[in-house]
Amino acid sequence: MTASELLARMADMRVLVVGDVCLDRWCRYDPLLSIPSRETGIPRVAVVETERTPGAAGTVANNLKALGVKEVAVMSAIGDDGFGYELRQSLNARQIGSNYLLSAPGLNTFTYTKLLNKNTQVEDLPRVDFVNVQDIPSDVSASICDMLEAASRFDLICVSDQAETETGGVVTAAVRERLAYFAAKEDKLVWVDSRRRAEFFRRAVIKVNTDEGSEARGRVGAESFEDLRQLTEAPALYVTHGGNGVQIFNEDGETWVMTQRVPHPVDICGAGDSFTAGAACALAAGATAQAAARLGHMVASVTIMKPGTGVASPAELLEAERLVNE
Repeated sequence: MTASELLARMADMRVLVVGDVCLDRWCRYDPLLSIPSRETGIPRVAVVETERTPGAAGTVANNLKALGVKEVAVMSAIGDDGFGYELRQSLNARQIGSNYLLSAPGLNTFTYTKLLNKNTQVEDLPRVDFVNVQDIPSDVSASICDMLEAASRFDLICVSDQAETETGGVVTAAVRERLAYFAAKEDKLVWVDSRRRAEFFRRAVIKVNTDEGSEARGRVGAESFEDLRQLTEAPALYVTHGGNGVQIFNEDGETWVMTQRVPHPVDICGAGDSFTAGAACALAAGATAQAAARLGHMVASVTIMKPGTGVASPAELLEAERLVNE
């Protein structure tokens, strides 16, 4: 199936992205305006311009929308705060549904504040992140589970489990159990991208990078990636190796899908999310596991040549396919 054929099918798809959505704030500061504070004497960081984009699960959603998916919605919990307002505005500006975005008092809206030098466009100061260190309240988790009833109207569920705390973020044990119910349905594809808890999901297609996969194996004592796939009852396990391609484990055995290494990428931030958007959508659209991986690679090859968490348009994807086939 060609990229053109897959894009045509994506145009009729509805995709729900569940998980840890955050706000990326790209703040450009002017070092010439770094005068000392009158109160403390500490030089200020003078931000003169701010760009706001959806991050984490929002990056997946943004990539899906850019590929031309008919309907994309995000399901998550955020804070009842100013960053939450900015995040909703950022999603709405990209026509990404925010009706399943739950505002919960007491939570911080997960926010990355990235400081770029206005003159060099280089991120050369420490990031300022607003994070949640406490567990998601049980009533918030229950509300997410209740909202998941709406998942039946979507063709694909993409899970972005990115919180790096011990117990996780939005994707709690109760949410994982509910997702396993949908993953067991023949007409529903659930794709999971998990940084620290891949071994806890069941019956979903799982994507990890090689470090995440190795750590998951270590936590459960799985001798091989195939053992991890069987433990999680995953119909397929994708293990990405950056520019060296991806290993796929499924009932047909182990397959390597290589990719053309991109020299001098501009920014690899969000490459995994780009791969997820392309590969998961292709798989839901009827592509083979290998064809889905190839499309995921093509999407990522476009986005890593853009600053920040870029996206790939259908035209750019078709051009990437042409270059691969030359």
